[in-house]
Amino acid sequence: MKIHPLLTDNQDIADICERFSTADFVAVDTEFMRENTYWPILCLIQISDGKEAAAIDPLAKGVDLKPLLDLLVDNEDVLKIFHAGGQDVEIIHNMTGKTPHPIFDTQVAAMALGPSEQIGYANLVDSWLGVTLDKGARFTDWSRRPLNNRQIEYAIGDVTHLSKIFSMMLEKLIETGRGMWINAEMEKLADPKNYVNDPENSWRRVKFQGRNLEALGRLKALAAWREKEAQSKDMPRGRIMRDETLADIAAHPPKDQHKLSQVRGLSSGWKNNEIGERLMEALANAEPLTKSELPDRSGRRPKFSKENALVADLLKLLLKIRSAEMNVASKLLARADDLERIVGGERDGVALLQGWRYEEFGRDAIDLIEGRMSFTVKDGKLKMTHQPETESENAE
Repeated sequence: MKIHPLLTDNQDIADICERFSTADFVAVDTEFMRENTYWPILCLIQISDGKEAAAIDPLAKGVDLKPLLDLLVDNEDVLKIFHAGGQDVEIIHNMTGKTPHPIFDTQVAAMALGPSEQIGYANLVDSWLGVTLDKGARFTDWSRRPLNNRQIEYAIGDVTHLSKIFSMMLEKLIETGRGMWINAEMEKLADPKNYVNDPENSWRRVKFQGRNLEALGRLKALAAWREKEAQSKDMPRGRIMRDETLADIAAHPPKDQHKLSQVRGLSSGWKNNEIGERLMEALANAEPLTKSELPDRSGRRPKFSKENALVADLLKLLLKIRSAEMNVASKLLARADDLERIVGGERDGVALLQGWRYEEFGRDAIDLIEGRMSFTVKDGKLKMTHQPETESENAE
């Protein structure tokens, strides 16, 4: 594979993107910093089509990333390969308002090809290629320049390994017929809705006790205020105000700005500074949450009887057995909340009861709940067996 030096020249970037525009796929990775900012600082972009690879410097003076971004978000003929690509996709969405598509995530694919739930990149490379990565550059400050050769080689290695692993995974997915299993997961990863950070919805991420509409209205207003402050200052939201403090103020709002000095988690300066004024203004303008905005209780774990709790445990055992038999990550088949929902009587909208998941596991889960399946021990191993239908069932 041809490895290019760090690309900073616009013509070189345009040329390699032109060549990649006719490739079957490109493996993509990014290096970024976000410890001290709200918006991640893109420091490096690595890309490979399996034949050549390069790292592109987005911090180079006068650099034009348009050819690269066009390749990633507008070229539907080239598959984009990531590993645990959520943050990479988020950065691209921040820059373009679009997401890479079509997309393939090797972490998701690994769940269909083995028991690992969220395999890290180093373990993925080791298990598929037998290569131990050099961890010396893992904690590089990627925003500093110049980058040395070791750092650049480390970064480019991410996509050279990824392109090899993808080809091996693709072959295995075709061989096992499991490619269709992960299609929906890939589409979720590429859905732009996942990366739109609307301040008006930021309150949903804050843990809050109770369902008082006025308090939740204050929580919504405060969370939106904090998000906008963090965005405008390009500062992590937690440095504006921690979640615990935000929830406390929503539940017990101060009567005036001077009282902010008594709020745990705020400095005394809040009693007379401008940010304190804006907080109080957000509180003053807060309106009670409408009933239609209340979080759905159906997402909460149902209250089980002892019998239902036992059935849920049996389902988890069934899931463990089935995933081991199939050599697949159990969370790809079903999640604990899905199992609890069907034990509680839910059927509509449960992912486990749809598509391939129903065929591979959901049908058996329902059979166990409804008494058509049991566990037996054979040759020292726990097995699942379907019960023969009774005469009355046959008559029906």
